[in-house]
Amino acid sequence: MLNGQLRQMDAFNFPSHSVDLATGEASFDYALTGPGGEVRFTEVITFPLPASRPDDTTLATFGRVLELLHLVAGVSYYKAAAPRRLVLPKPLGEAAVALVTAIYTKGLAEYAFRNDLPYVLELVPEVPAGEVAIPAAYDNSARRPLSAVGGGKDSIVSLEALRAAGLDPVPFSVNPNRVIVAVNEASGLSPLAARRRIDPALFELNAAGARNGHIPVTAINSLIAVATSVLHGLGPVVMSNERSASDPNLVWNGHEINHQWSKGVEAEGLLRAALAGHAGLTEPYFSLLRQLSELHIARLFARHTRYDNVVTSCNAAFKLHNATARWCGNCPKCRFVFLALAPFMPRERLAGIFGADLLADPAQVPGYLELLGIDAHKPFECVGEVEESLVALGLLAEQEQWRDAPVVRALVAAVPPEAWATASRSDVFTPSGPHYIPPTYSRIPMIRD
Repeated sequence: MLNGQLRQMDAFNFPSHSVDLATGEASFDYALTGPGGEVRFTEVITFPLPASRPDDTTLATFGRVLELLHLVAGVSYYKAAAPRRLVLPKPLGEAAVALVTAIYTKGLAEYAFRNDLPYVLELVPEVPAGEVAIPAAYDNSARRPLSAVGGGKDSIVSLEALRAAGLDPVPFSVNPNRVIVAVNEASGLSPLAARRRIDPALFELNAAGARNGHIPVTAINSLIAVATSVLHGLGPVVMSNERSASDPNLVWNGHEINHQWSKGVEAEGLLRAALAGHAGLTEPYFSLLRQLSELHIARLFARHTRYDNVVTSCNAAFKLHNATARWCGNCPKCRFVFLALAPFMPRERLAGIFGADLLADPAQVPGYLELLGIDAHKPFECVGEVEESLVALGLLAEQEQWRDAPVVRALVAAVPPEAWATASRSDVFTPSGPHYIPPTYSRIPMIRD
């Protein structure tokens, strides 16, 4: 289908979804419709099956979570045409409608900005009239947590904190890559994994010029995790999203544009409310690290050496031809994580983790100036606040092993004197801000260190 035909599509629909409990395979159907016809998609998510069939109450709750997942995962296909109508398949409660509205507006804000589609930010779903079913309560709060693992420092800190507290976490991932597999092996814990298969037709449309861009994938993966947890009779899904995830990159047309919106506290609250209201879950989902800064998390990670040979937070590394590379060494994520870890590690250890010493390479200076807020806005990446980068730089300037590194010298010279006044170490290392951490988990000593 040509790009011009796609742009004639005026509605996005959710025809049906189903699940086969014999295989764990769930299918979610979507349709773009308009004067030029219809384009259909089917996404398939395969859930790991428990050893025995769950009871009817558990299966009913699982089915209600899948209903939310059907709506949220559709964002991947909506963006191919970005029609002005979003037509939901059945009556929904207020919390579920609020979640879907936010996913397709705030979750697609960066996409709207990059494609110059301001109307996406004002999208209002069409909800059929009718009675909204009230779900049965499903109390999973005291069960073993399912801990999402992405292969980076943050999820490792959460996993180890849960283990140290005796909460017996189960690692979880969607489409685990080689890094996640290696991290799970290093942890020594038995993981669960789900498989998400995006309809190949979407990739064909993208190659032909369909609209494309960033989506709130964390929200999708979070719902896959919650569904898995329910199916296996486990407890809350524990994420590792830090407080800086809630900070926008910029403001456009009166709306905040946040690359990490679906990792932020607003998205977390909306997802929790929808899961409670639509699926009856008592304690579905929260981020253990919500009140911590990236720099605080880096300090906690530095205590764990068992993951040095497997950890990575670099998204670009998986696209490299070198299958053993874990860090590309030339993206905002690599630069920030290296800077965040440097104050808390011997220089040799950190260079060993990355395979290079980024602060010894003058070519890295322009990228670091962006992280420090000196050149351009904060990059559209999962990186910490400007204040954190300044605090990390200030700490390095005081350490003999780092103060004479070429990049450190160049950055210290480039930071305006007034900028240092905004870099409060107390603020960076003091847990703060809104959160949804249950009392049992908020008392974990390691997170309060």
